[in-house]
Amino acid sequence: MKNKKFILPFEEVGIRDVGLVGGKNASLGEMLSKLSPKGVRIPGGFIVTAEAYRYFLKSKIKNQKSKIQFKIQNLEEFIKQTLKRLDTKNLKDLATRGKLIREAIKNVEFPKDLEEEIIKAYQRMEKEYGKNVDVAVRSSATAEDLPGASFAGEHETYLGIRGTEDLLSAIRAAMASLFTDRAISYRVDKGFDHFKVALSVGVEKMVRADTGAAGVIFTLDTESGFPNVVLINGSWGLGEMIVKGQVTPDEFLVWKEGLKKDVVNPIIDKHLGVKERKMIYSQVGRGIKQTKIVPTKKTEKENFILNDKEILVLARWAVMVEEHYSKKNGHFTPMDLEWARDGRTHELFIIQARPETVHAGRDFSKIKECKLLDKREPVATGASVGSSIAEGKARVILDAKSINTFKKGEVLITDMTDPDWEPIMKIASAIVTDKGGRTSHAAIVSRELGIPAVVGTEKATRVIKTGEFVTVDTTGSEGNVYKGKLRFKVLEHDLKKIPKPKTKIMINVAIPETAFEISYLPNSGVGLAREEFIIASKIGIHPNLILDFEKIKKRNFQFLLRPRAQDRGAISNFQTNPKSESSKYLKRTIKEVEKRTAGWEDKTQFYVDNLVYGIAKIGTAFYPRPVIVRFSDFKTNEYRTLLGGEAYEPKEENPMIGWRGASRYYDPGFKQAFKLECLAIKRARDEIGLKNVIPMVPFCRTVDEGIKTMEIMAETGLITKYIARKKNLKIKNITPIYVMCEIPSNVLLADEFLKAFDGMSIGSNDLTQLTLGLDRDSGVVNKVANENDASVKLLIAEVIKKCRNKKKYIGICGQAPSDYPDFAKFLVSKGIESISLNPDTVVKTTVAIAAEEKKKRK
Repeated sequence: MKNKKFILPFEEVGIRDVGLVGGKNASLGEMLSKLSPKGVRIPGGFIVTAEAYRYFLKSKIKNQKSKIQFKIQNLEEFIKQTLKRLDTKNLKDLATRGKLIREAIKNVEFPKDLEEEIIKAYQRMEKEYGKNVDVAVRSSATAEDLPGASFAGEHETYLGIRGTEDLLSAIRAAMASLFTDRAISYRVDKGFDHFKVALSVGVEKMVRADTGAAGVIFTLDTESGFPNVVLINGSWGLGEMIVKGQVTPDEFLVWKEGLKKDVVNPIIDKHLGVKERKMIYSQVGRGIKQTKIVPTKKTEKENFILNDKEILVLARWAVMVEEHYSKKNGHFTPMDLEWARDGRTHELFIIQARPETVHAGRDFSKIKECKLLDKREPVATGASVGSSIAEGKARVILDAKSINTFKKGEVLITDMTDPDWEPIMKIASAIVTDKGGRTSHAAIVSRELGIPAVVGTEKATRVIKTGEFVTVDTTGSEGNVYKGKLRFKVLEHDLKKIPKPKTKIMINVAIPETAFEISYLPNSGVGLAREEFIIASKIGIHPNLILDFEKIKKRNFQFLLRPRAQDRGAISNFQTNPKSESSKYLKRTIKEVEKRTAGWEDKTQFYVDNLVYGIAKIGTAFYPRPVIVRFSDFKTNEYRTLLGGEAYEPKEENPMIGWRGASRYYDPGFKQAFKLECLAIKRARDEIGLKNVIPMVPFCRTVDEGIKTMEIMAETGLITKYIARKKNLKIKNITPIYVMCEIPSNVLLADEFLKAFDGMSIGSNDLTQLTLGLDRDSGVVNKVANENDASVKLLIAEVIKKCRNKKKYIGICGQAPSDYPDFAKFLVSKGIESISLNPDTVVKTTVAIAAEEKKKRK
């Protein structure tokens, strides 16, 4: 043992020592020595090195605790013999050999000198932390976490270990986990020699997350690889539940640029997870399995595990870790970290850190685009992993013991996965789970394998049967599973080969969750982000119901006396009789609002927060490029589909030309709701720092309507140039404001509109219907609708000319340029400043526009 480094304190190792202590341990040592002084809190401990592991395997065996007597001189020789001529595709044989090796390692005692060194190191921890200090025993392989090779969950961790006897057993068990079935299979598939990979074991002071919380942090978006955010997941209790995908956690997203600029609050998203169970210490018995899983309390399910201050502390630490490693490596190094909060002291800790491996080698200049061609209602939905479409026969497996029934190319349908499932995950066409979030085991492995996964569906194993053909679509923010074989197409683009036209190409973004991926397309920003899409997808509740909610709960209906009370359906017809239909409706509505707004005591705050998060996701994805956010433009029939909407919205014969757009904003029946939208824009711009977000007013019939809208905006602190001039306000924080050009009056009085607004964006759909005098929702006359009609083009050419003369912004965000390449060419010929396209047409239309500009120059 002389001159061999078998035991080392964490503080004495760094990233240079990966070969000696493995990636995780080297990283912990690096952070303890370099980042602890800067405020990053990391628990201490010691490392049993890879040298100690090799020494253990080569030592002559003297004592065995197993009933099985292995006829071997040393463990290394036994392992070599056992793995001879192994076929990893023969799962039964793999399981038999793996078990033999693990049993041998677990039941052979350490050489005496090594055992004494381990005990001495533990005793030093006892002096610092107390007798029988509880520790986490974590495996750390010397070849783990290389780019393109993530050993996610391949090796074991043992939590809450106390006393020397259990510690020695846990260290042996951790070493044995180098030869789990999935780890053996993984090394064979990745081309790693079994004996060139060694295992080091970290013995780390246990953070009492069993009474607190724990989770995972990525310093990028795990689905798109978007680098400018920090993704934090967490749940109550020990973090193994998240890593193994046994719980759907809370999720938080923080904008890195905002952290660096020290803005008021750079949190750009929060999502409340299900969190039905948690892992805590078991109070019975001894041994290395000292944890148990218990149900969470109702209050735990309904509340976020972190407050804003804690979210930002973890995000700042994560960025500090990323910056340290990026500087050390000489290139951008995104990180995958684990965190824990001690339930007794309420202190936060970083307990693991390693390089993120899935997006590390990705070429972002090449993009693959999948598009579903058939439409059908999904049988299951969940969090989307990857951006792809796959199909195959479903195989429902609820127990790892049955994985040998799985056939290559099938779609795995299960409750959740852990590393035992990996031999079949790599031959699956897609994976669908009932439980888990975007950082669960199933999600991590699916990303690495490049196969689509839908996680956290809550019901897939109940609604899908083995043998049924299914199609799995993960191209959107929500992953969908459909029964049957649906048609889809796959396109590949090399962005380096796409020309950059003089005309600005912008993108229409519908769903915030797709913004990060879409931002890789060649673009000059977002020409249209629709608030109504955010309201529908993230909120789903009518804003007036939110505003009136507390009064409704108290059965105080005085608010119904304000304008439009006569149109308020079920609530306005409320009867005091608790058995009446309106009373039952009210109870159902209250219950549903409470369910959807769980995590927010203040329901108005819920509405504003989630609107902010939707805007901010798009704003950060394209920052610092402009992002034009249109205030809500639901028609009354669309507002009625929101929860409570039927109580607030009138029934109109033709909603297309009814109570919509600017006409709503100053109306007493909607004014307070509009103020919530203004507050969301203000927070995105002022608190998050997204000055690239530009609000836009839709369907503004008259100049006076536009001015009234701006006056209400000013009441919330959004001051436009026009209002500042009108009221002689000398302020620096001016909010730019655009107006949609979608009504003939906008063109005819464009010069007047441009005195109030900073620019215009053409809405070709509405401009076409109002120019041609038709209802585009009418199946009888919609065939007449055509943006290429001469009268429509005449109006568009006129408004482009007027905006150019006034040196004001003029773009188009309507459907026409996406549908008709010739229409896009017409716009270029008239000198339009920007054309905003649907994402699936950006590449082909950009190429066509560049060609048209080239032709024009000739």
